[in-house]
Amino acid sequence: MEISIQQAQPIDAEQIAPLIYDAIGDIAHRLTGETEKQVVLATLAELVKRTDNRHSYLYTYVAKQDDTLLGIAVLYDGLTAKTLDANLSAWLETKNASAIIDAEAHDDEFYIDTVCVTSSSRGLGIGTKLLHFAEQQAKANGYKKLSLNVELEKEKARALYERLGFVITESWTIIDEPFHHMVKVL
Repeated sequence: MEISIQQAQPIDAEQIAPLIYDAIGDIAHRLTGETEKQVVLATLAELVKRTDNRHSYLYTYVAKQDDTLLGIAVLYDGLTAKTLDANLSAWLETKNASAIIDAEAHDDEFYIDTVCVTSSSRGLGIGTKLLHFAEQQAKANGYKKLSLNVELEKEKARALYERLGFVITESWTIIDEPFHHMVKVL
């Protein structure tokens, strides 16, 4: 099975949005300022098409086999996140939505915001390929640390990250939910 990982394009947005939603769950409601799932998905797709926020296609990579999207990784550095999140907060304010966006990484980290694989493609190693790709991107951009956050109850995901060399470095809170902040030193 030949899988390529490439920069997402705006045309991929409708396929990317459900994977973001699947990965981040209720956080998607906060990041879009919406409550109904279909509106959240449509808004996530619009955010993917834009260039000024953390879920932009500019920071999203897609794993594909031929033209079939199998998974995504959203990647950026902790310093860039500040600008992306300020833009997102300003946009949320125009919608009269909660505009507080929690930091998810330190400035000196290359950050894996989201990794998700389609349900029909899980267990095929695509998530691992995306994580290895994230590591390559971090190194190519001169970062010495690759980080991610994992919800406390996602024990299988945490075990995968640990097998790949990530260690829990601290507790982290995102939208009042507890996470493990995990770092891999490169």
